Amino acid sequence: MSDNPEQLRYSQEHEWLSAAEDGVATVGITRYAADALGDVVFVQLPAVGETVTAGESCGELESTKSVSELYSPVSGEITETNQAVVDDPALVNTAPFEGGWLFRVRIDESAEPAGLMSAAEYDALTNG
Repeated sequence: MSDNPEQLRYSQEHEWLSAAEDGVATVGITRYAADALGDVVFVQLPAVGETVTAGESCGELESTKSVSELYSPVSGEITETNQAVVDDPALVNTAPFEGGWLFRVRIDESAEPAGLMSAAEYDALTNG
């Protein structure tokens, strides 16, 4: 049984992407990634107004185990970051699909997304 919401799309790097509303989508990391990281203690997010590119690093997550790059699943402009996660990085572990989201991005429709998967495809990747 998967705990990955069906309505989201997933990247090879374990980020999730919501459906765009008015061209803006929300990005976070999956429970699989949060569990693999361990307790997240620091989050560095891209700045509002910054342009990100699909598949490229745009921040980092530091845990008690390691530091991991954060990758953008789409290209576009950052419209909002989740200050609650910056203030309380543990939200990434406790609520990766809810309060632990990371940033919102206005998607550049002319750019190719980074090979996003359905929940079933992501389950196959992580349970393989």
